Amino acid sequence: MCVESDGCEIEGCSSSDEVRTLSGSMSPGLRSSPDLHPCKPGQKFRDALLRCRSPLAAAVFLSFGNVLNYMDRYTVTGVLLDIQRQFQVSDGKIGLLQTVFICSFMVAAPIFGYLGDRFNRKVILSCGIFFWSIITLSSSFISKEYYWLFVLSRGLVGIGESSYSSISPTIIGDLFTNNKRTMMLSVFYLAIPLGSGLGYILGAGAKDAAGDWHWALRVSPPLGITAGALILLFVPEPKRGSADQMGACLRTRTSWVCDMKALAKNRSYVFSSLASASVSFATGAFGMWIPIYLTRAQVVQKTVDDCTTDVCSSTDSFIFGAITCVTGLLGVVIGAATTRFCRQRTERADPLVCAVSMLGSAIFICLIFVVAKKNIAGAYVCIFIGETLLFVNWAITADILMFVVIPTRRATAVAFQSFISHLLGDAGSPYLIGQISDKLQESYTTSALWRFLSLGYALMLCPFIIVLGGMFFLATALFFLDDREKAEKQRSTFTLRSASSAAAGHFDIADAARVRAADDCSLEEEGGREGQSHIERQAEQADTTSLLSSGMTRTSTWKVEMQRFAARKRTTSRSF
Repeated sequence: MCVESDGCEIEGCSSSDEVRTLSGSMSPGLRSSPDLHPCKPGQKFRDALLRCRSPLAAAVFLSFGNVLNYMDRYTVTGVLLDIQRQFQVSDGKIGLLQTVFICSFMVAAPIFGYLGDRFNRKVILSCGIFFWSIITLSSSFISKEYYWLFVLSRGLVGIGESSYSSISPTIIGDLFTNNKRTMMLSVFYLAIPLGSGLGYILGAGAKDAAGDWHWALRVSPPLGITAGALILLFVPEPKRGSADQMGACLRTRTSWVCDMKALAKNRSYVFSSLASASVSFATGAFGMWIPIYLTRAQVVQKTVDDCTTDVCSSTDSFIFGAITCVTGLLGVVIGAATTRFCRQRTERADPLVCAVSMLGSAIFICLIFVVAKKNIAGAYVCIFIGETLLFVNWAITADILMFVVIPTRRATAVAFQSFISHLLGDAGSPYLIGQISDKLQESYTTSALWRFLSLGYALMLCPFIIVLGGMFFLATALFFLDDREKAEKQRSTFTLRSASSAAAGHFDIADAARVRAADDCSLEEEGGREGQSHIERQAEQADTTSLLSSGMTRTSTWKVEMQRFAARKRTTSRSF
């Protein structure tokens, strides 16, 4: 008989077939055995698929999907002048495209965060990729009479992309730990500037190649569908918190309201979320308006003519996209290396590196508006340095969250942080900058010079917001160590310590009491201090009970557990 390595028979081999050794005797390892069974259809494919589901492969495919997410988002920005010319809208209305996209993105983020903490994560984010790919492709066929429909399509795309950005970092967080997790998150968040830059390049390149800006929206959807299929096939679904607890499974689940209360009390999480909002404000405004600002600067310098044709010049979109790709790579690499080096000298390295990079970035971004009127090359140099320093903190901010939030709340934490950063950041910044520019243009006679200056004055708001973000990172550094220690204690308490009891079907009563005692939400449900003291007494009694019940059978253990649960219910009723 013929045997596969996984213990099943190969099709076409019968149990009567004999495999003999060179000496002529039958190999005992290949004798007919009742444990062997015929191979099921597709079993070889499934086994090969499981062997390919390594953590490294998962990180690669998730990062590829993140690149496509941001590439699709900024493809529209790469052809913004053409869209503005076709639909005949003002700066304020064209800025509404990004605002509607971000608003739908941030509203959907907490919903997907809740789902990501409770259901299969890779299925949710794959469905999100399929959804935005189809909507983006459909939006390329909208005619110029229906600008409102085009705006609506961007809102729907934001919902699809929200599912991916809210959930995918938590999968990487459950596959890796410590410095390796920092490195993998750095690669993952490299996709933000890399995908953004490729979006500009793809949009401008597809428009120039086809002679029609609509083709810019028809390239990323096929790639998105491919990425969704690869994630479904090759990305595993790790147990939440498995990496932090070296394979142990967290059994405690709290309500969404309790999770939100705990996150609101986490000072490092709150301040880092506000700092992230400052970064989003600046990147959202810059990504939308800097190519147009540089084009208007060159019109003022009379090096290019104002756009009067159906296809506008794409040179600035190409250059800005290339700069964004390179600065994104440098920023993420510099951030990861600097943080690893500084961790050897201070445990507050993560927020401090972010604060210094933010404050340095504000200086060079201010210089952009000083030199752009006279020297475009000098403006590009300032953009290069400013963006590099701004992109240093992308992966570090995500790593701060992983340190101070327990695994069972991470998807919710990522989603709510995304909600806050977009609500206070790039949800309003493109529209706000456009409105300020329009109001300034209305105050004076419209000219090429004043259109350039009005947009520059509006963009000057960004450096001040970046400085504010640096201050928030400094505040994060003050509370980082305390919040990290608290999260580590909760992680160790939430994990049931007795592996032997779990293997035998026992439930350690003392550990269960400590789990409830460690969770802030449970303390509130137990009625404040009275409930806390009750749980502490319960934990002490449980220590004695667990020693006496070491030889109990499974049935006896569950009886004691049910009695303890009933007593807890009565105490809770009295506290209320």
